[in-house]
Amino acid sequence: MSSQEEVVNSNNEQHNFDQQPGNDAELLSPLTRVLHIIIALGMIGLVGVGIYMTDFEVYALYDLHKAFGSILLVFILARVYWRICEGWPSPLAGTPAWQQQIAKLVHWVLLIATVLFPISGLMMSIGGGHGLSIFGWELVAENMDAAGNTVALNESAAGLGKNIHGILRDVILIALALHVGGALKHHIIDKDSTLKRMFTFKS
Repeated sequence: MSSQEEVVNSNNEQHNFDQQPGNDAELLSPLTRVLHIIIALGMIGLVGVGIYMTDFEVYALYDLHKAFGSILLVFILARVYWRICEGWPSPLAGTPAWQQQIAKLVHWVLLIATVLFPISGLMMSIGGGHGLSIFGWELVAENMDAAGNTVALNESAAGLGKNIHGILRDVILIALALHVGGALKHHIIDKDSTLKRMFTFKS
């Protein structure tokens, strides 16, 4: 066999490998990538602002925090629906089984936590009588007494929402650290296309 034929055969083998599911060349669907980026940036922003608000008691940001959280919940629910329809992304070829299991566990934790995080925040706010407005559009009115003080609609729901919200904040931070760390490990150490198939946008 000539050297030219060897090169052609090698290129054909590589092309065939690139078409197999789960390999480095497989890009995730555009909707998956867009939802992932929107939700990732939104959650990081909301968690960061939430920590800032509680640590420094910046109450002026609460309405914006709730508004953006409510909007993000719509994208989160859309992502859950899309995940059910599309299924989980195929692991890259050659990924050890134990890494696949850890990645799936972290994905499940993030999926569930991102759903419950804004819902628990709404429980805390609405149950506490603070209502819900999205940029001036009042969905649930504040519950005020005659003296103009906020009165809880359901103290138990508000308390439960507050506790869940606080726990999930830490869970999300840990899961995000594992998720980002794993992605960087794939990119820097394994030198595979984990990040490329999420962040490459081409026709």
